[in-house]
Amino acid sequence: MPPLRRTGADRDAEEPEYAGGYRLQACLGAGGMGVVHLATSASGLRLAVKVVHGQYAEDPEFRARFRQEVAAARRVSGAFTAPVVDADPDAVRPWMATLYVPGPTLADQVKRNGPLSPAELRRLTAGLSEALRDIHRAGVVHRDLKPSNVLLTDTGPKVIDFGISRPMDSDLHTETGKLIGSPPFMAPEQFQRPREVGPAADVFALGSVLVHAATGHGPFDSDSPYIVAYQVVHDDPDLTGVPDELAPLVARCLAKEPADRPTPAEIMAALLPPSYEAAAFIPAQRRPPTLPEPVPGPSGSWDADTPVRASAPRARRRLRPSVVAAAALAVLAAGGAFVALSAGGGGDPRPRQGPAQAAAAFEGWQTVLQKDGDLATPACTSTADALYCSVRGVALTRLDPATGRVLWSRPGAVGEPAAPPVPSGGLLGAVAADGTLKTYTADQGAPAWDTDAAARQEGANPAGDTLLFPTSSAAVRAVDGSTGKQRWKHSLRGFTAPRFGPYDGTSGLVPVFESTGGSTRTALGALRPTDGKIVWQRRLAGDLVPVGAGGNGVVFLRSSNADSQTDAIVRYDPTDGSVRRTALPYPLDNPKIAVHGDTAYLLDSAGRLIALDTAAGPAGPVVWELETAAGNVSVPVPAPGGRLYLSAADGRLIAVDTVRGALIGQTKPRLGDGRLGYATTVPAPVVAGEKVFGSAPDGSVFAVDGRDPAGW
Repeated sequence: MPPLRRTGADRDAEEPEYAGGYRLQACLGAGGMGVVHLATSASGLRLAVKVVHGQYAEDPEFRARFRQEVAAARRVSGAFTAPVVDADPDAVRPWMATLYVPGPTLADQVKRNGPLSPAELRRLTAGLSEALRDIHRAGVVHRDLKPSNVLLTDTGPKVIDFGISRPMDSDLHTETGKLIGSPPFMAPEQFQRPREVGPAADVFALGSVLVHAATGHGPFDSDSPYIVAYQVVHDDPDLTGVPDELAPLVARCLAKEPADRPTPAEIMAALLPPSYEAAAFIPAQRRPPTLPEPVPGPSGSWDADTPVRASAPRARRRLRPSVVAAAALAVLAAGGAFVALSAGGGGDPRPRQGPAQAAAAFEGWQTVLQKDGDLATPACTSTADALYCSVRGVALTRLDPATGRVLWSRPGAVGEPAAPPVPSGGLLGAVAADGTLKTYTADQGAPAWDTDAAARQEGANPAGDTLLFPTSSAAVRAVDGSTGKQRWKHSLRGFTAPRFGPYDGTSGLVPVFESTGGSTRTALGALRPTDGKIVWQRRLAGDLVPVGAGGNGVVFLRSSNADSQTDAIVRYDPTDGSVRRTALPYPLDNPKIAVHGDTAYLLDSAGRLIALDTAAGPAGPVVWELETAAGNVSVPVPAPGGRLYLSAADGRLIAVDTVRGALIGQTKPRLGDGRLGYATTVPAPVVAGEKVFGSAPDGSVFAVDGRDPAGW
């Protein structure tokens, strides 16, 4: 690792050791405007930290531009970019920290391995178009899309470096006499009318990037940037080597007039039907380097007596220094902006099944439940020998798990979005659009019993062979799941408006909770559903919501700040009354969570998956973090064999290795009408033995072999 401080007269001689509270552990490269360092947060989160050169820190215009870069990066952070974790544009040396995103740049990939195959190029086109759509929706124009600003990961491309981007409503314009960008990838209007540059300029750059990916050179090539600028404005692009099926679309992107270029959404529509020949970008996701144990930061950055832990060694692999530098430099291009007319320019997959395994492999299937009208995503649940699903227009249907054959189906209006069928007492219940619960026999789908109006307040809460219904009178009504007959109905001691958590089949109890004191405290309890008795009660600080049982006791998510963000996991053990709080590495907005033993898996709204060790104490060491590139996902589902499954809103089923913290497989998107629209709620996948069942917005249910995610 290079020394953190240098001596000599060059401009990097006085590089800082810290940016804010982050110790800069490795200087990974320098550009014209700053230096990119690899760093680790107090929780062990790997970061790429861009620190501006001292000479530019004194320039008010550059500070304004850097402040704009931070704002733009924050606006678009998500599935297609490197999310901003922290920044201080007003520091003596301005800096910005983003998540470390492993993977080579497109420029490095083409340089080392040659042009992409047609299938890979098509996938890159779709991924970058989707990324630009997301960037433009955030009101940002990138203005410097080029191969070195595109990271290739095993979850798709990510666009980085917003150093010269501009919000569409910004008042900060390009300084008179200076054109900023990289000439081979600039649009004609960036040379002619720089103050009028809009989203169409990014589409032109996309066309140039695609030509580079397909051929190894740009559509306008010359050793002289002056000649390149002339060619961009006046000459036709050279598309020799671009696959015939994509050449017309690329040519449209490179139209001289902005109005003649397609929008990102139109590019995605032109690619339909999608190609899935290239299952993932190559090389597969790479791991960040193994660094020495971080040293606590300066006073005030974090508690001096709390050690800073790196991620677990099992999730890391050592890389060659050259690979490390290339990957980390790609995260934040230190060069920032280029003045125009200047020279510009993985994880190990699981082995495929052998012949003996392949003979017994499950082939999988797909069954479309909803073929016409406004398509929707089915929600499913499984029993020992069957799979049951509900979707708009289909109240309940039973499928053969082995073949996907529909055994019976009952039409009906269900709620929006569809809720998974409720098994109880040998029957299956489906929530109708009016909020009532209708039950059916499992073998033939014959109607059994319905609920009355008292069930319409908050729906049914299954608890073994009992169904719990809160009523408008603050009482709770329990019915026998097999007959619909009332077992008991009364108020619960210590609760005025009780809500229920997930039933724990091991203890036979249901968590009960209610916020009190203006959401500063929570009344907790455990209900025995057979007789309505409260077995234990406790009041704890914070706004808590039970999410399941794990290890010893009940696990809760805690929201305590002004923005109602989740900041901790709380585990309460009723046997000894102990409370253990584990802080999250940073607050999360409405995370999806699954608990397996002492490990909690949290998915944030940007598709970041965090594995947190809740048994390690208040610091809550992060075991690993993974970018899933799926911004709207289901609750994750742990499964045997160190697997975790989740569904994405576009119909993908994603598999994660929980030991290595790596993606090990994903299915193709299933969108039906081709539109990349996203549902407000994504049903979770269903795991039954070695089979995994997913559902998609094209109205289908599908099954895959959980033993071979790489073959999906």
